[in-house]
Amino acid sequence: MKHHFLFLFSVLMMLSANMQSQEKPLKVGVAGLTHTHVHWILGRDDIGDIEIVGIAEPNRDLAQRYAEQHGFSMDLVYNTLDEMIAATGPEAVTAFGTIYDHLEVVETCAPKGIHVMVEKPLAVSMDHAQKMKALAEKHNIHLLTNYETTWYPTNHKAKALLNEGKIGDLRKVIVRDGHRGPKKIGVNKEFLDWLTDPQENGGGAITDFGCYGANLMTWLMQGKRPNTVTAITQQLQAENNPKVDDDATILLTYDTAQAIIEASWNWPMGRKDMELYGLTGAIYADNRNDLRVRIAEGYDGFEEEKTTLAEREAPYNDPFSLLAAVVKGSIRLSSYSLSSLENNMVVMEILDAARESAKTGKTIVLEE
Repeated sequence: MKHHFLFLFSVLMMLSANMQSQEKPLKVGVAGLTHTHVHWILGRDDIGDIEIVGIAEPNRDLAQRYAEQHGFSMDLVYNTLDEMIAATGPEAVTAFGTIYDHLEVVETCAPKGIHVMVEKPLAVSMDHAQKMKALAEKHNIHLLTNYETTWYPTNHKAKALLNEGKIGDLRKVIVRDGHRGPKKIGVNKEFLDWLTDPQENGGGAITDFGCYGANLMTWLMQGKRPNTVTAITQQLQAENNPKVDDDATILLTYDTAQAIIEASWNWPMGRKDMELYGLTGAIYADNRNDLRVRIAEGYDGFEEEKTTLAEREAPYNDPFSLLAAVVKGSIRLSSYSLSSLENNMVVMEILDAARESAKTGKTIVLEE
């Protein structure tokens, strides 16, 4: 009887593994190549969860360079998104063009029932975001936003510790993101041309890196919108960024906490870090994997624990694995999770208010 049970168990396991291996990868189209985050998907190991079926990019020289770099065929490249969709029938499209183009991608894909993932931020403005949201809801598609920091184990551990009461009630969050500036770090011309354009990108550092802190804070606050938004922007590299800001500080206030978002193209080194301060301690997500927790002792003393975290388990370690899981229905995004439309509508409200505050020199009160 025991041997019979073991035999049946092994047969079931083999059948289960076979079914999993036979599950077809998600057919993904790529809309645009001018956002250099596209290397994330083009250079990704083939683990069988997605298949790039087509690429829409009119710049043949750029497409050829990337084809040689990543080894894909130019037969995958089409001049327009409509042509690519008609020829390849993707189930989802990932947008790697300008932020301004995100609306057009959704306008093209949503009526065809094609799901969309865009690179951060969701849109150039709340007006664009509202149109995208309406289309996604009307045509019942998933509309996700991808941030690099979504995949940081430290951010998720920090939130878990906060929820466990490790540092007491949250009072202050500081999020710092950025680098020396697009031109100084040597981004290619195709990216630089629109990244430093106020229409195509929606702003400079305030958009490019301000969105990270707004996304993380909305997640930590479980979707709660801030009461007020105050922002200061500067242009410290006019020679490199003549049309946009390159330094922004955004202050968000809530009933019981505040957030300071420091978005800059003037850091001496690249950074994406977050600090949480509670009533009894602090959590420092120093980078993707290094976390510190300080518990207060007396006036200025503390006990510190340092941890180096392993990567998260699939599909929570990769944007395209998550996209496939969401589209196939094996995962349902929780409200105000980092990739969700709900979260990123709040992000857009914060960014619009921040731009208005910086322009007028006034604190913006968000209406109920």
